[in-house]
Amino acid sequence: MTLPAVLDPARVGEYPPHACAGGGYVWDEVLEYRVWCHPEQGAPDLCDGSDYFYAFASHAEALDFADRTAGAEAPLALVLQREYIDEPEDGCFVHVRQERITEWPVAFLSRPRRTPQTLPNFFAPDAPANRLDILRGLA
Repeated sequence: MTLPAVLDPARVGEYPPHACAGGGYVWDEVLEYRVWCHPEQGAPDLCDGSDYFYAFASHAEALDFADRTAGAEAPLALVLQREYIDEPEDGCFVHVRQERITEWPVAFLSRPRRTPQTLPNFFAPDAPANRLDILRGLA
């Protein structure tokens, strides 16, 4: 899988450390790739025992760092969602029209990037029975 480039390489490392975790089903931009480090798992203790991360402009750089760093997690993507889908309960989908930043497992980027038609098609009355196929690029 070819992973997307970040929106603005000059801003990598400037985003807040705290972000939502996962969810939303769609993505608009990748802001940076992050590798979280855990001193209790062997990472250098740089923050008085607290976890910390390094930010990268590419997945390849992040993966290389994670592979050679003790106590490092696999890279995550910091994603901008301009709009997204909330699922407060199984099968109940809500269109949220506000921006948020969230961390995603990199594998979630295999889903197609949101287009102007993605969410209207998802919420359309004639959407396929499995609406998630729209997000997977299958419908």
